[in-house]
Amino acid sequence: MLNKFLEILSSGRNLTKSEAVEFFTALQTETENENLIAAVLLALEAKGATVEEIFSMAKLMRSRVVKVNSKHETFVDIVGTGGSRAKIFNVSTAAAFVIAGANVPVAKHGNRAATSNCGSADVLAELGVNPAVEAATAEKCLNEIGICFMFAPKFHALSPVLGKVRRELGVPTIFNNLGPLCNPANAPHQVIGVWNVNLLEKTANVLKRLGTKKSWIVYGSDGLDEITLNGETSVAEIENGEVKLFQILPADFGLQNSSLTDLQKFSPAESAQLIENILSGKATDETAKNLILVNAAAAIYVTGKAKNLRDAFDAAMESLESENAFKKLKKLIEFTNGE
Repeated sequence: MLNKFLEILSSGRNLTKSEAVEFFTALQTETENENLIAAVLLALEAKGATVEEIFSMAKLMRSRVVKVNSKHETFVDIVGTGGSRAKIFNVSTAAAFVIAGANVPVAKHGNRAATSNCGSADVLAELGVNPAVEAATAEKCLNEIGICFMFAPKFHALSPVLGKVRRELGVPTIFNNLGPLCNPANAPHQVIGVWNVNLLEKTANVLKRLGTKKSWIVYGSDGLDEITLNGETSVAEIENGEVKLFQILPADFGLQNSSLTDLQKFSPAESAQLIENILSGKATDETAKNLILVNAAAAIYVTGKAKNLRDAFDAAMESLESENAFKKLKKLIEFTNGE
């Protein structure tokens, strides 16, 4: 079956809805030839996945996910696709605690690094959180403390061989796109950073078809799969079944442009140390702090908890300065380690 799809994708033909489902299934079952798996993944990337292909696979993944039930009507996920050429610390993970500290519940979904230096699970483990809890514990965390982490392998029955191939390839594949679209708690609001500007509108149209309430897909002009402080960020906003494209600048949050060169962190331990220092008020790096705050602000804004980005930024700042964000980290450490 995968040989058939290699031929189709290499020819540049798009998959039909039923073929996309067959393709996804074959990736899980035909695991004996790792080179073939790598070849079809690369062929799909070279062709470029269509909205229909991504939607069909995401819908199938969602139907098979281990679900987490939220008591909150309004909550959010903030996540990047990975694959960004800007290798900085794990911004979305840090922002999750700031968002939760602003009384906006966060159902964060993520994984270990496959195409980047540091995945959310890697940095959370360094911070003392047990990232690989079962669904019942994640649900308790979300409903009782307002933040949880859902480690993708615990919730999606994907082939371990597939994960191995992705790590060995070291480049983004369709699964970088699919993961953020398949939140186990079905978060009604999301901020998803993409590694390639060509994925911006495409991802937004998939998320629209999947029924999001209000979400942002973002791409930094410097290649960051987050909102950047170093120039423009392109945004695709999904609301009321419509997709709107626009750009935002640091000035929209009341900030100056800042270079991110000094924020490159090459290990989970380095990322964790920086994040802990910022959340606990020990850090003096204003650029790192502001980068976390603008991304947290976007998530606060899309949930409707703030009227505009300036107000959302102020709410994020209050979460940090009051140490509410740091308290959320400490609570998550306690809950996930059975204390």
